[in-house]
Amino acid sequence: MTRIVIIGGGPGGYEAALVAAQLGADVTVVERDGPGGACVLTDCVPSKTLIATSTRMAVMSESARLGLRFNGGPDGVVGALEADLGTVNKRVKDLARAQSFDIAERLAYEEVKIVRGEGRLVEPHVVSVGDRRIEADIILLATGATPRVLPGSAPDGERILNWRQLYDLPELPEELIVVGSGVTGAELAGAYLSLGSKVTLVSSRDRILPTEDADAASVLQEVFMRRGMKVMSRSRAAGVERSGDGVIVALEDGRKVEGSHCLMTVGMVPNTRGIGLEKAGIKLSAHGFVEVDKVSRTSVPHIYASGDCTGVLMLASVAGMQGRIAMWHALGEAVQPLKLGWVASNIFTDPEVASVGVTQHMVDSGEVNARTVMLPLFTNPRAKMQGFEDGFVKLFCRPSTGIVLGGVIVAPRASELILGVSIAVQQHLTVDQVAHTFAVYPSMSGSITEAGRRLMTEHAY
Repeated sequence: MTRIVIIGGGPGGYEAALVAAQLGADVTVVERDGPGGACVLTDCVPSKTLIATSTRMAVMSESARLGLRFNGGPDGVVGALEADLGTVNKRVKDLARAQSFDIAERLAYEEVKIVRGEGRLVEPHVVSVGDRRIEADIILLATGATPRVLPGSAPDGERILNWRQLYDLPELPEELIVVGSGVTGAELAGAYLSLGSKVTLVSSRDRILPTEDADAASVLQEVFMRRGMKVMSRSRAAGVERSGDGVIVALEDGRKVEGSHCLMTVGMVPNTRGIGLEKAGIKLSAHGFVEVDKVSRTSVPHIYASGDCTGVLMLASVAGMQGRIAMWHALGEAVQPLKLGWVASNIFTDPEVASVGVTQHMVDSGEVNARTVMLPLFTNPRAKMQGFEDGFVKLFCRPSTGIVLGGVIVAPRASELILGVSIAVQQHLTVDQVAHTFAVYPSMSGSITEAGRRLMTEHAY
């Protein structure tokens, strides 16, 4: 029986463990924090739970224009809608622990052994956990990553925070400064804005979400600013310090921003140092990420890696797929290498931003020849009924064949809507096939088939 040891119990680890166990391997997962790892316990699951709550609050807050109002305040006065952060955070943490428990039960059912502690490579085929030595034929590194810290600006868990410390706050931050306008910064800035905090978003670039679709980022930034967020573009933070009951964020140009709390979202550092990787001959990038090929192999034949420690699209879905591919390959099963062009991603803001395949930048730069159509969300009948006005559906296709190359959706629940576009990209469907697919009327997904019809009739191909 093949002995497999997996260091890390997040999606890149536990998904791999399930595949390996089902293929008859003897599997041990070494995990420091608990089944599900940081993704389930402190990162993805908690943040998306918080965001789901904030989105519900935003919908309720904006429902007056649909003819609804809240009663029940004292003496018949309309009651104010406010967030009880203690209750919100308790639900967030309870749900994370419940998800971790579910994963533990599933692993136990598949007879996967779980060892609590920090794993370290001490020999080519030996992982140590404290004084315990575990021999392995195959090793998978799924050690994840840790929030990056600006020099001299270490989080204290009270006023200066990373996103893993948010769920211990007893009260809603009165004036929250979010440093970093990437995915995590945008998601959490939007969430706390909806919950009732006054939010300032400090962005070193000329817009939020600088690596995402520019049209999508513009829509989202406009929504944020309309709701009261202060967005400071081209403002790079130099550091943050405590000041009495608040914080001061110093910018590189000399300006200072004051608030009650500061959330640092300035990237991730891989958990690859000090665990014996260099000694084992595993090649790391200049930034410390484990270098892997498209079947998750490292530079050492029997050692694989998956998830955030590889730096290959830091998404839970990608981590899980990397881990599954690693086990299929290691155990001699048929395997299809990871194709990043098929990866669907989503930003859980309000509205959400989902994308797959070819990007607008690739089209604009001439890297890809494609025809494009973009339908504003306010033309969709279901969106009108629900009062959603911000967003769009964008679709790309090949000029000659009409094959769908990618798409971007900005809408409520874009994470659900993108699946149709993702299937079209992976299965090489044409815009004709998308156009002739029945969509429910009225529905948000109707904009996808409408985009297909627009591309089908715009030009002959």
